[in-house]
Amino acid sequence: MKPDMFKQPVSILVGLGLPAEVRSVTDAYRHLCEWPASFRDTAHSVALKAIGAAMRGEIEGETARGLFAAFADKHDLLAPDTDVIVASRRGQDKDPHVR
Repeated sequence: MKPDMFKQPVSILVGLGLPAEVRSVTDAYRHLCEWPASFRDTAHSVALKAIGAAMRGEIEGETARGLFAAFADKHDLLAPDTDVIVASRRGQDKDPHVR
């Protein structure tokens, strides 16, 4: 595994709500740099500083991943977990009370 790769990707929504996998520090950096300047806030600044520190080897990539995920969560960018959605729909199919 490359040193900047995350152990587990962060799934975010991009463009017209399409999911994208952020798999590395470099991917997270690219997404943060593309974030519109007018929407940049403290969460963006903290995530960007953490990603930069991870790129320089000053902190672990997983620490930066957590801060990137927190930024994405604050801005409602986290993609829903499709496994949970599928499982809940399967459970509804088995429940005779759910139509």
